[in-house]
Amino acid sequence: MTTPMWFDAGVNLTHSRLAADPDAVIAKAEAAGVERMVVIACNLEECEQAIELAEQHPMLIVTAGVHPHDAKNAPSDLTQRLREFAQHPAVHAIGECGLDFNRNYSPPETQLAVFEQQLEIAAELQLPVYLHERDAFAEQYRLLQKFSKKLPLKLVHCFTSGCTELKEYLKLDCYIGITGWVCDERRGDALRQAVPMIPSERLILETDAPFLIPRTLKPRPSFNEPCWLPEIAKVVAELRGSSMHDIAAAAWQNSHLLFGCDGWQKV
Repeated sequence: MTTPMWFDAGVNLTHSRLAADPDAVIAKAEAAGVERMVVIACNLEECEQAIELAEQHPMLIVTAGVHPHDAKNAPSDLTQRLREFAQHPAVHAIGECGLDFNRNYSPPETQLAVFEQQLEIAAELQLPVYLHERDAFAEQYRLLQKFSKKLPLKLVHCFTSGCTELKEYLKLDCYIGITGWVCDERRGDALRQAVPMIPSERLILETDAPFLIPRTLKPRPSFNEPCWLPEIAKVVAELRGSSMHDIAAAAWQNSHLLFGCDGWQKV
């Protein structure tokens, strides 16, 4: 049987934990069969850094956007800046964007305005939107409904909710990103119940490295890396009564369809 090919649809490669030696992180990932990665940008500075990394490593693609935590610092010319970033061949999605009312690092009204701007530019450019949501499901869902028919593709990044929220996101034809949260039986019970309900054609795998270390890893590493994506897939396969190869094949195909990519080349 052939070795599975993995696509990590969410890596914070500009984070200090990983940016200290990105070549080593990528080499370990490739040794584990992870052949594609999405580098997440949470602000425009990170987008510039992510593009620089992608220029050195063509197996990387990147997002361009402003995280809700950073919404208060979004520039007045955000829409134009995102248009400019989107012209780079490594940029395949708008985000990470959305709403986070858990700690409100940015005022909710600012988050809403900046999120809607990014939905508008994703619709204008017909790019996938890379979504973040925490404690703001109703407000986020309302905006997604407003733009649903205009947005070609949507990824619910790091989905951690349960069956009710999953059903609603699937009504909007969202892809569902599963991280190491699924490996934590203490706080991930709702997600673990929902995972078997995700249609195979909507399943996406991501580490969200360096965050969300899979709790099933022994010994526990000091931070998460893309090389641990197969550990997440193992738990997903167990919950779905599927094989690792089937999970890998579905996530690989879905990620390419979602991001419209083969390496750097947009299709």
